[in-house]
Amino acid sequence: MSSLTTALDATDLSALADSIKTWGRELGFQQVGITDTDLETHERYLERWLAAGHHGEMDFMAKHGYKRTRPNELIPGTLRVISVRMDYLPPEVETTKVLGQPDKAYVSRYALGRDYHKLIRKRLARLAQYIEDEVGPFGYRAFVDSAPVMERALAQKAGLGWFGKNSMLLNPQAGSLFFLGELYTDLPLPVDEPFDSEHCGSCSACRTACPTGAIVDDKVVDSRRCISYLTIELHGSIPEAYREAIGNRVYGCDDCQLVCPFTRFTRASHERDFAPRHDLDRAELVTLFAWSEEEFLTKTEGSAIRRIGYERWLRNLAVGLGNAPWSETVEAALRARLAYPSDLVREHVHWALERQREKRERLIAVSRKP
Repeated sequence: MSSLTTALDATDLSALADSIKTWGRELGFQQVGITDTDLETHERYLERWLAAGHHGEMDFMAKHGYKRTRPNELIPGTLRVISVRMDYLPPEVETTKVLGQPDKAYVSRYALGRDYHKLIRKRLARLAQYIEDEVGPFGYRAFVDSAPVMERALAQKAGLGWFGKNSMLLNPQAGSLFFLGELYTDLPLPVDEPFDSEHCGSCSACRTACPTGAIVDDKVVDSRRCISYLTIELHGSIPEAYREAIGNRVYGCDDCQLVCPFTRFTRASHERDFAPRHDLDRAELVTLFAWSEEEFLTKTEGSAIRRIGYERWLRNLAVGLGNAPWSETVEAALRARLAYPSDLVREHVHWALERQREKRERLIAVSRKP
C-alpha cells in the first residue's frame, strides 16, 4: 500500500469518514462502518474452532497463517477496514413455503440471482474511487468473501451487528440476510464503536430449527453437520446420517436465519442482479435434475451455484428426490441417471431410488388394508 497523504488532519479524516458513509449508501450499501485491525479475541475463537475440526474439509480456513486475523499481514500497511453490508432478499420470494413443498428445490436465497461477489466488489471499487477523488491516491484493497478475511468479525467491530447464536452477524433492523464486503485501507480514519450488545437473550430458535443439529454451542457451528457445508463445500459423498434431514435443500440452507425473530425486519432488496433467475426460487426437483451439463453451465453462468459443478449439483438433487414424496415421475428421473458416469452421482441415485421404493411399498400396503 502507498503511504498516507500527510495533508489530512483529524478534522479532515472525520469529515472523510462521514462522506464515505454517505457515498456508501448512495452506492446501494445499507450500512457502512469503520474499524481498526485488532482481531485478537476473534483470533482465539478461530483457533479453538479449527482445533475442534469444525471446519471439515475447508482447509482454506486453516491456511495463510495469521493473515486472516491480522489484516496488516494480509495487506501490509493496513490501518483501517471499511466494512459494508448489502441486503439481498428479493421482493416476493417465498421461503418457508418452498421448504414445505418437498417436490420443489430449495436454493439458499442468497444464490437465486447473479453472483454477488462481482457486484459488491465493483461498488467497493467505486467507493475507493470517490475517496481518491477527494484525497488523492491512497492504499486500498477490496474484498468480498474472496480472501482470508474475518468478515463478520470486522463487521461486528465496525458496528454493523452482533454475533447470533447461529454465528451469523445479526442486525437489529435487518436480521442477517445481507452480504458483507471490506475495503482495507492505509487511511487512519476514525473508527466506529463496535456492536458489543447482544440481543438474542434466551432465544434459541436457530439451534432448535437446525435440521442436522449443526449449531453445537452458542455461536459455534460444526460445519461437518451443516447443510450449507454438505451441499456446497463437501466434495465427496454426503453422509447418510444427514441425507434425510437435508430434505429438499439442494444448495445451502437458510433455516437458522429464517426462524430468527430479527428476520422479520429484513427489507427487500431491489438490486436487479439479486432477482431469481430461471425460476430457481420455485423450480421442481425433477426439472433441475433433468438439466444436461450444458444447461447447467448455461443457466448458472454468473451464479454462485456454478462453483459446485454439475456432478455435485446432481448429487444434491438426487438426495432431494430421495426425500420427495413417491411418484412415478421421480422414480423415472432417478432411473435415467443410474448409468451416469460418476460414482458419486450413482451412489446418491441408488440411495434415492431405495427411498422411493420404500415409500411406494408403504403406499401399496396402506391401499391394501381393508
